[in-house]
Amino acid sequence: MSGRLRALAGSGAVQVAFAFIAMGGWAFFANRLYPMPRPLVAGIVQGTLSALLTLYLKTAIDFLSRRLRGAGRLILPPLVACLGSSAVLVAIHAASGTPEILKTIALPLAVSTSYAVLYNLSISRGEPGHDRDR
Repeated sequence: MSGRLRALAGSGAVQVAFAFIAMGGWAFFANRLYPMPRPLVAGIVQGTLSALLTLYLKTAIDFLSRRLRGAGRLILPPLVACLGSSAVLVAIHAASGTPEILKTIALPLAVSTSYAVLYNLSISRGEPGHDRDR
């Protein structure tokens, strides 16, 4: 990957914008059979949550990974991040009246959990590009 493309892909603003568009679009699609504005509200809610949870996941994993050792360091950071994300997603979608909560959160939760596991593994191994001591 070129340096310019790598910098763009690593940009927090780009990651947050991508999360908003991709996961908000998914939520709109998952709720498309309901009358407007329900799909639109679900899309905006999920897009906003995905953008914020992208920041939460990285912060939570960085924080926990620095403080844990051994097997706990590999398991607990992504588990805590996933459980926290799940709780927030279900609660806010229920409060906002999203009709298809499980369909709406399934893809974003799968993507965010995969990201959490892979990111945690990469910083636990000390791969370049991850500053664990920040």
